[in-house]
Amino acid sequence: MAAGSTDRKIDKLIDLLVKNATVVVPGPKIAEEIGVTRFKVFGWIENLRSLGVEIQGVLGEGYQLVTIPDILVPSLLRGELGDNPIGRHIIHYFRTDSTNAVALKLAAEGAEHGTVVVAEEQTAGRGRLGRVWFSEKSSGIYTSIILRPPLAPSAAPVLTLMAGLAAQKAVSAVTGLAVDIRWPNDLLVNGKKVCGILTEMSAEVDRLHAVVLGIGINVNHSLMPTKLENIATSLRMEAHRGISRVQVLVTLLREIERHYQLLLKGGNKAITERWEAASSFAHGKRVRVVTAAGEALATTTGVEPGGALKIQFDDGRTESLVAGEVVEVK
Repeated sequence: MAAGSTDRKIDKLIDLLVKNATVVVPGPKIAEEIGVTRFKVFGWIENLRSLGVEIQGVLGEGYQLVTIPDILVPSLLRGELGDNPIGRHIIHYFRTDSTNAVALKLAAEGAEHGTVVVAEEQTAGRGRLGRVWFSEKSSGIYTSIILRPPLAPSAAPVLTLMAGLAAQKAVSAVTGLAVDIRWPNDLLVNGKKVCGILTEMSAEVDRLHAVVLGIGINVNHSLMPTKLENIATSLRMEAHRGISRVQVLVTLLREIERHYQLLLKGGNKAITERWEAASSFAHGKRVRVVTAAGEALATTTGVEPGGALKIQFDDGRTESLVAGEVVEVK
């Protein structure tokens, strides 16, 4: 078990309550089945309530779930994933600094391909270009996936596009919302960001040791911080209803597995062609290009097989953008 990760007995407690959701489960029975004291059970019940899990306590009788919890513990995810290789091993945290930091450490220690790290809350969530990712407790999906692809380091940009494409398909399938992809990997709904992806890797000159796909999705946030409200939103705010985080994450892991296999079997082109078809930013989009060298206006002209965005600047110059970001000019 990763240091600080959720005690497997808490996961067993949740599983026990879910499987007996129609009845009141006596406290002594819970304590006996998961191998802890009744006092420990009481403490864990209170912790789960603080995360929004509705558990009714019946004096002298025990505990009963009011509703099935929308909490991202392994017991609620694995049954939905079946034999999906990605997600076979899930490490859950109620709170951690950054799931990417945890996953990179686990990858360095030999964690298997497809290992998933997920947290209910991050205290130091990271985005692209050194930005902070807003990680409200129990409202979003904050997850990192360890891949060990038999590919060269040059494939990293396409893996990023693959993750963005998979996330778009998953979010659209669960919510029914129209979701756009902004190069290289931001998901937008009505022009506002709902998902970001941070890809980090360890590699040698000729091969990848591990790739960590860090994915943050704003799911059930009821509002965004003032400094973000003009550029970010949540699935709940756009769909005008609560969204199952469990269902979004399960669908995301399935879609990542599907698109990962597509990349391995069909090569880069299998991903870039689908990405171009799914994104309004692929062709003819007026954008402001922001790189370390400065900012300039340009028009997008497609995506290269390696994942670079092709752009034509207003002065006629063309370039293949490997790093940086693009912002739509309206």
